[in-house]
Amino acid sequence: MKAIKHIIFVLLLLVMSCKKEEKMDVETMEPQEVVTSGKQVVYQVFTRLFGNTNTNNKPWGTIEENGVGKFNDFTDKALSEIKKLGVTHIWYTGVPHHDVITDYTEYGISNDDPDVVKGRAGSPYAVKDYYNVNPDLAVNVENRLEEFQALIKRTHAAGLKVIIDIVPNHVARNYKSISKPEGVQDFGETDNKTVVYDVNNNFYYNPKENFEVPNWEHHYVPLGGRSTELVDGAFLEFPAKWTGNGTSASRPNMNDWYETVKVNYGISPEGVKGFDELPNGFENETYKKHFEFWQDKTVPNSWMKFRDIALYWLGFGVDGFRYDMAEMVPVEFWSFMNSSIKMKNPEAFLLAEVYNPSLYRDYIKKGKMDYLYDKVQFYDTLKHVVQGYGKTDYIPPILDDLKDIEHHMLHFLENHDEQRLASPDFAGNAEKGRPAMVVSATSTTAPTMIYFGQEVGEDASENPGFGDSTRTSIFDYVGVPAHQRWVNNKQFDGGQLTDSERELRDFYKRLLNFTIHSSALMGDYGDIHQYNREHTENYTDKVFSFVRWSTSEKLIVISNFDAENSFEFQLKIPENILKHLDLEDGTYLLKDQLYNEFLSQLIIENRTGSVEIKLKPLESFLLKME
Repeated sequence: MKAIKHIIFVLLLLVMSCKKEEKMDVETMEPQEVVTSGKQVVYQVFTRLFGNTNTNNKPWGTIEENGVGKFNDFTDKALSEIKKLGVTHIWYTGVPHHDVITDYTEYGISNDDPDVVKGRAGSPYAVKDYYNVNPDLAVNVENRLEEFQALIKRTHAAGLKVIIDIVPNHVARNYKSISKPEGVQDFGETDNKTVVYDVNNNFYYNPKENFEVPNWEHHYVPLGGRSTELVDGAFLEFPAKWTGNGTSASRPNMNDWYETVKVNYGISPEGVKGFDELPNGFENETYKKHFEFWQDKTVPNSWMKFRDIALYWLGFGVDGFRYDMAEMVPVEFWSFMNSSIKMKNPEAFLLAEVYNPSLYRDYIKKGKMDYLYDKVQFYDTLKHVVQGYGKTDYIPPILDDLKDIEHHMLHFLENHDEQRLASPDFAGNAEKGRPAMVVSATSTTAPTMIYFGQEVGEDASENPGFGDSTRTSIFDYVGVPAHQRWVNNKQFDGGQLTDSERELRDFYKRLLNFTIHSSALMGDYGDIHQYNREHTENYTDKVFSFVRWSTSEKLIVISNFDAENSFEFQLKIPENILKHLDLEDGTYLLKDQLYNEFLSQLIIENRTGSVEIKLKPLESFLLKME
């Protein structure tokens, strides 16, 4: 979920909990940390949509009308094909039990109220029970935990790591775990509800006030107006709790996160912290030191609840977590949480959604996050270039600004929050994403993420109900047409793909597999774009180039973002880059690593190199020095 509004409370939380550090003084060409592992690729899949072969796509359709995918749809064959795509980790989105508008009362699960649920299938970010999984995903609801554990085992057998969501900022309005281990208390179970705030309350309250359902606008009605006795314009909650995005109103706006309640991490409405802060300089300490720091400290109750949830799932076999809206939770909690996780599994993959660049370094260094979304700078800039009005000239300053933390900034072009590349509001054509994907996947040592269906050009044009076109719905029961053609009635062989869809997937497969095996992409980076903009005729702001190298591999990467025009020029490699590549005057053979068709030569004379380049529209080369 993305912040729609920040009220004073949230602003105070961010200001109080995160103080921007001075950035490290670094040399442009020097690596900032020793990175020994290979490049990682995360395949985000919306779990309930992956194996759904139903093509009805009726707006606001029920689970019977539109179908739903299951854990069991991730067969050995399906997982093998995902692995072959060049993937190292799968993020199974929407696994924890969240609110759904499907009746599971025969299994002891209470019904959820459509007045405080978005869509019919429900938001994955309104978690109802953190100790169980979404009943929609199980063939046998009673055995849903066992079915998920079997999926984890199949995923590991395929050579892949498992990531699931933890949503620390908020929970569903009707949170109640029926699966919690003995001795575990629910969120809010022991809260003092007669006060707005107490350091050990899990929620914030408006004593003596009832919660009221938002006033609906723009002709919206729950479930699209389809009749049900549960839609009555009311939801019993007394006293009213503050809403997930921080609003204190007992009747939130329909644009607020009204289906959720804000979790209290021990920060008063005035911004006063009820916990210890990290000592000065602690951003430079290891996770072990962070873990030791908290051992003799008293922390708010909500901290312990979420730590225990994370450790529960680690014990289940999960390899890492994606944290929703991590910046809305104080950085000290993340020091406590992530150091606890790393003590149990040092290799755990910890990815966070943080949109404020001024907070990046705090959440990485103090909060001990492994990776953050590189959305506000890198993704947004690439999107503008793909759309035709942005310039590639804007990319090098971003890479330079983040060079001290570049390994920690995960790159993506699609995820469940963002528009599909092929949608008309983004590029309108999946082919236009090719050069951006090359730059996204090869310009840094950071992990790459793709969203299921991206590799076959899914355009999200269906009308799902609560959600909107251009984004594959996370709220409703829908089919994903292009992806379903690859699923091919659960043969997972692409048997129904069009020629263009098959070729696009082949491109992703070639690119991603190269990245996970390339030593140069885990090595150094050198900018040659600015030099060529100044010195090379016909090299425009629709072209982008750079150099990557290690001791055993040297690459020149070049992409043409122009969908209409070809370019021919003599790409120049300046003297300072040649020194880092340890190259002397002479001729060096270059071979493209994507399709192995393009051959060229790097000719070095008088301490300057040049390469004859012929780029077709939207074409990219990964030129390896033979």
